[in-house]
Formats: sequence, C-alpha cells, structure tokens
Amino acid sequence: MFDSLTDKFDSIFKKLKGHGKLSEKNVEEGLKEVRMALLEADVHYKVVKKFVGDVKKRSLGQEVMTSLTPGQQVVKIVNDELAQLMGSSHEDLNLSGSGLGSGPVSIMLVGLQGSGKTTTAGKLAVLLRKKGKKPYLVPADIYRPAAIDQLKKLGKQLDVPVFPSSAEMNPVQICQEAGAAAHQQGCDTLLLDTAGRLHVDEELMVELCRIKDAVRPSDILLVADAMTGQDAVTIAKSFDDALDIGGIVLTKMDGDARGGAAISIKSITNKPIKFIGVGEKLSDLEPFHPGRMSSRILGMGDVLTIIEKAQSMFDKKKTAELERKLRKSQFTLDDFRDQMVQIRKMGSLDSIISMIPGIGKSKQLKNLKVDESELARTEAIISSMTPQERRQHTIINGNRRKRIAKGSGTSVQDVNRLVKNYTQAVKMLKKLNKGGMRGIGRGMMPF
Repeated sequence: MFDSLTDKFDSIFKKLKGHGKLSEKNVEEGLKEVRMALLEADVHYKVVKKFVGDVKKRSLGQEVMTSLTPGQQVVKIVNDELAQLMGSSHEDLNLSGSGLGSGPVSIMLVGLQGSGKTTTAGKLAVLLRKKGKKPYLVPADIYRPAAIDQLKKLGKQLDVPVFPSSAEMNPVQICQEAGAAAHQQGCDTLLLDTAGRLHVDEELMVELCRIKDAVRPSDILLVADAMTGQDAVTIAKSFDDALDIGGIVLTKMDGDARGGAAISIKSITNKPIKFIGVGEKLSDLEPFHPGRMSSRILGMGDVLTIIEKAQSMFDKKKTAELERKLRKSQFTLDDFRDQMVQIRKMGSLDSIISMIPGIGKSKQLKNLKVDESELARTEAIISSMTPQERRQHTIINGNRRKRIAKGSGTSVQDVNRLVKNYTQAVKMLKKLNKGGMRGIGRGMMPF
C-alpha cells in the first residue's frame, strides 16, 4: 500500500543525508517534499500541516544541527512523529465487561456496505480463539441479501457457533437473544455483525444506537475500507459522533491505495486503529502497531511482526523435533514439506519479504515477485512420493521420478530440480553440524 510513499521518503532522505551539515534551508526544502508526498498519499491536509510543523521544530533543534549525522537524526524524528501521529502504541480489543451482568461480552462491528464487516467478524473469531476465548458469531444484518448465510458459512468453516438469525427478525432482538444463546453454548464473546448502508444515513445510525443501548457492547469497532482514502476518515468521524466507537479495523491494506486513511484517521477522530486486514484469508488480520507501520512506510522493515507471525504459526513441538533432526543431519523431504506448509501459513511471501529491513530501499528486491505456485508445486511433488522415498531420497530413480511427476502434475525436470535443491540443502546442514559457520564459509570458498 505504501510503496509510492516509501519511494518518495527514501529519495528525500538521501538528499538530506548527502549534506555533511544541515542548514535551515536544507531542512525546509526536505520538509516541503515530505509535505507534497503526504498530500499525494491522500493524507488529510490538517494532519500534514501539523506533522510537518512538529518535524520542523524538532529538526531545527540543537541536537540535530550540531550532530555528526544530522540527516539520520531527521529520519529518526520523522519516524517518531509518524508513529505518534498513528497512535504511538497498539490498543487491543476491550474485553473488560459486557455491562449486562455475568453474560458474555459483546463486540459490535459497524460500517458501510462493502467495507468487509462480515469477513472481519470471521477473522476476529480466529484471533479470539488464539487468545483462549470462545467466540459466538451473530448475523444482525437482515437487509443485505445472503449476509446471514455468509456468516453461517464462515462459522461452519471455522467450527464457530452462529446464532440462527433470520431476515424476519428484528436486529435488536437478534443481538439480545444471542447473548442468552451464547451463554447456553459456553461462549464468552459475541461478535455482532450489524447492517451497513451504501452511505451514512440517519436510519442506520438510529438502529445501531438501539443495538448499542440494548446490548451495551464492551467494544465498538468501525470496519473501514482503506482503499477509500480520506473518505474513510470522514466515515469514521460520522460513526464516532453517533456511537462513540472504541476503535477501527482498516481492511484491504494489501491493496494499492495510497495509505492516507491509515496515517490520518487517529489524528482526526482520536480513535485508534486496532487491526488491519492484509489479505483474504481468515488468518490475515494483524494488530496495528503504529511504530512498526511507521518503520514499514520509511522502508526500515518490520522484524517484530515477522517474529510474531512465526511464533503464532509454528508448532513448538515440531520445531524442537526439527532442531533435533538438523543436529543429527536427519532432515527429510517430509520435514522440508512441513516447513513450507508452516511458512505459507504466515501469509504471502511477498508480504513477509516486504517486512525485512532494507527491502523497501532496494528497488531490485522490492520489485521481486515470488511465485507462490512454485511452493504449491514443490509440495505436490513431495506429496506424490511414497513415505520411503521421502525418508530416503537416494532411492528415487528414473522410473520413480516419472511416476512422481505424473502423480503431481509436474515434469520430470521439476522433480529433478527439487531433489537437487534438497540434496544441496542437506549437504549444507552437514557442514554446519561438522564445522559450524566456519565450516560453511570454507565450503563456499573457491579454494
């Protein structure tokens, strides 16, 4: 989403770093370009004005002007101010209480049609389960065709219970009765998928206010489409004025929008972005960390998010077993396939690569497109092998390769390439076990 803005910031900072010492003129010229870059990214003009003013004030201070690396100091100031602009720290869901005695807590999802409320309800159910909660999905949109069926399908897919709503029921009645039904099923968190409209109108707000008064949710999340730019900020202000929302979920952050909504919305509404949707999978919902997002925008990567993704997706027992096998050079094709499956669970490789520090500043690496189908092809080839072949690859002869290729819908050349790559990886692991990093280093030298 922020590719264009990242490129422009990189160009601006290179000019600033090129000066041994910074003058007020250098700083003002750089900040003029920063201002234009943010406006072109559809950041609200009031936010841009305050941001540039704050950065300028700090950049002309003694700690910068007398520094040995003033250009780098300005980059740090921009990073700090950008993070502060987006909220300074992550704010999680408010699950502190339902307001209705000892019953389940409720999270109310609101927003316009097409913003992704129903899918976000499913994504939040996945997230809540990881936190040890027992979510209960509540379809309260009786107006949009198939909205109720869509949430029921998501519930079935996730094995999460769904309240049996129907289009004949009243939305307030649905939300009230869902609390008792969830309690009976041992669920502790209701996810209320409310109705939307093509635009904000009084009738919608009245209904949402009635649901809020009846259920008293612990958190109200506005689901907004990041692709709408500054319109998302206006929409957020309207919903907040009527409902006093607790936070925002920005969807479609993996799209090609300019990113103005993510940068502007906290400053204008004073309500935090709590989560961002980064893909179509039900696992593609990330907590929003302003500092990390600022680093991504400035091309500095986001190592912490990569680590958290890995920790949440990788099986601890399997990881420990893999470590034992690596130490004993017993890494099989089965292990190779398992690692690929776990890596793919983390999301698209493009998104993971974009979080690696330095990638955003390298045009060659940033424009590198990973062929996800290659991973699927590799997985299919290994799955077409017999258990014995996966444990002992040396027995895979010509006839076996033909059979494996036919079974996986690939070519013999594809099978040969996989076996060759795997063999080289095993050799490298043996060198690592035998001589540590020095052993690998010697093995890679041409002498």
